[in-house]
Amino acid sequence: MATEGSKEDEERKSRGSLRNILIDTVLNLEELDVNLYRSSNHWKPMVNANAVFGGQVIGQALVAAGKTVDQKMHAHSLHAYFVRPGKNIRPILYQVQRVRDGKSYATRSVSAIQQGNAILTMQASFNREEYSEFKHQYTMPVVPPPEQLLSAREVTEKYLIEFPEPVQDYIRKRRTAEVPMEIKPLNPTAVLPAVLLQKALQLENTDEPKRVVWMKALGNIGDDGLLNRCVAAYFSDMILAMTSHLARPKVIVSMVTSLDHSMWFHAPFRIDEWMLYECESPRSGAGRGFNLGRLWRRDGTLAISVAQECVLRSAGSSKL
Repeated sequence: MATEGSKEDEERKSRGSLRNILIDTVLNLEELDVNLYRSSNHWKPMVNANAVFGGQVIGQALVAAGKTVDQKMHAHSLHAYFVRPGKNIRPILYQVQRVRDGKSYATRSVSAIQQGNAILTMQASFNREEYSEFKHQYTMPVVPPPEQLLSAREVTEKYLIEFPEPVQDYIRKRRTAEVPMEIKPLNPTAVLPAVLLQKALQLENTDEPKRVVWMKALGNIGDDGLLNRCVAAYFSDMILAMTSHLARPKVIVSMVTSLDHSMWFHAPFRIDEWMLYECESPRSGAGRGFNLGRLWRRDGTLAISVAQECVLRSAGSSKL
């Protein structure tokens, strides 16, 4: 008889490797000319949604920038602005400007263009590794290991059974379009869809604007530094934005969308191994939410820092 572990292994194999699903599709770019790339494959994170996922655009922009720098240089930071929403039914052009090539650092500017309009602008900086006497970092939070936690799917099922069949069908359809990643939250509010969030908040009785989850990509993507950074950029936008909503959990969100997204890559990592994503929101107001994130390797190394501001509106919000 098959064990629980073997069932999980078979499920992962059936989905294919991450390299096949993600790298060869949504993060794969066609080179049209010098400094000009095109992507036609988009992840659709919601049933019937036609907006392109912001994390994907960041990941693809970093792929485009990385194609123009010396392979001995590694991305250490990026700063992106979402200018206007994109459509996931149309291709996106990525135009790279080689701002500077120095001995230690290289700078790139990338514009993501759709139907002649920029949907995202990004600055990315690359550098060669160097030794430094200055070393310090925060301490990783003490949390249960991922093996002791329920997966996002299991958490969702826990609350889903209390809802009518149409709601259950809707949520399950949404889950079929998920990206190939695994999430194990320390609290259910970190991963639940909005339609289930109110029930969870009533049961958990929490209003602290923090989320902590274990996350990793399914499959194997190897030790390629740029590839791991691109996938991390792709995933980092999935959880962070709604963190600011947790400070006022009983207020119904009518709109949430990223305005900007910045990342700093501090140490090598593999995104297909468990990493702890610690998210918090220092402030929200004036129709915006500000969020910070830290991605820790399992050995306690702070690998990535993230900062993001998003549009955050309730049904009664006024637009200036």
